[in-house]
Order: sequence, then C-alpha cells, then structure tokens
Amino acid sequence: MVAKIFIKRKFKKDSGREIVAILNKMRAAAMDQPGYISGETLMDYDNPQSVAVIATWQSIENWLAWKENPERMKIESMLEAFQIRPTEFEEYVSGTTYRR
Repeated sequence: MVAKIFIKRKFKKDSGREIVAILNKMRAAAMDQPGYISGETLMDYDNPQSVAVIATWQSIENWLAWKENPERMKIESMLEAFQIRPTEFEEYVSGTTYRR
C-alpha cells in the first residue's frame, strides 16, 4: 500500500537559506532509497517559518526504513538546530482496510 507521510517543521526566523539547503540534501538522499516515489515541500504563505513536506513511498515499510536510516537521522539533526519545536510526523497509508 502506498504511504503518504506529512512532515511538519517550524523554524527560527531568518534561517531560510540554511534550511532550504538542508531540505534539498534530505530530498536528494531520500530519492536514492528503495520505495521513494516523490516529495513536495510547502511553506505557509503567511508564516514561511512553517514548512510541511508531503512524501510518497511505495509502502510504509519503505518509509520506516528511511525514517530510521542513520543518514536521514544525521540530516534531521542538522535541521533541528534551526527548529523551534520538534519535527511532527503523520503517516498514512492508502485504502480503508489497512491494519497494523
């Protein structure tokens, strides 16, 4: 089942240039992972420090493998230096009958 992952971050003011570079690095690394389909980065129009990423993976297992990958965790820690609150993850799968 396809998985859609919503990742929400809130950054400190005036950190735009740094976070864009790190987010691009994260996306490039994700693209090389098994099961990665696509990703989209959105900035809140009225509050550009609020950033959401919507990532699509072939399966929740592919996503979870990437989420725990040491490379991703290293890049995540780089982002955390600019955040004012922890990253929020929401993980969804397609369909209405999926059970853990």
